[in-house]
Amino acid sequence: MESRDWPKWAVESVEIAAPHPEWNNAGKEEVRRLMDSLRPFGVHEVEHIGSTAIHDLPAKPIIDVMAKIPSFEDVDEIAGVLAEDEWHFVPVELDNRAWRRFFIKVEDDRRVAHLHLMPEGEPRWDEQRLFRDRLNGDPSLKEEYAELKMHLANQFSHDREAYSEGKAAFIQRVLEGRK
Repeated sequence: MESRDWPKWAVESVEIAAPHPEWNNAGKEEVRRLMDSLRPFGVHEVEHIGSTAIHDLPAKPIIDVMAKIPSFEDVDEIAGVLAEDEWHFVPVELDNRAWRRFFIKVEDDRRVAHLHLMPEGEPRWDEQRLFRDRLNGDPSLKEEYAELKMHLANQFSHDREAYSEGKAAFIQRVLEGRK
């Protein structure tokens, strides 16, 4: 399929919104729904992560959640179950991240949530939590990250990969505990 044939939500621009107090509740609700849907597949942990899980941080208005699964063995069956709730599976060859299986939830032709399925033992699970928790605990890091995100969204509004890559050095610094 040519990129011009992709749905609008697959190629939407990077837009940063002002912090919204409802993001926390939306994250909790998404976690609850996913726990109900994924429990039959051995999922016992689902967490709200990403910028919408960081209090008072500007963010793309997309709720990021991660779920820990025993293996990727049941991903096709999981994709079928999640499709009933408007989750779209992104094939690994498009996602280019072998360490996860990625889903995008769509409403009104826009992304509203991302789901990162990670197998037990994947180090990025703890890294996602650590990053969220460090920013929630350090206003100066949060402010620096907000400025970086705004700059990158302006620079790479039509290139989600470049936007993400532009955050990598900052994220690594935070994970290493360096100011």
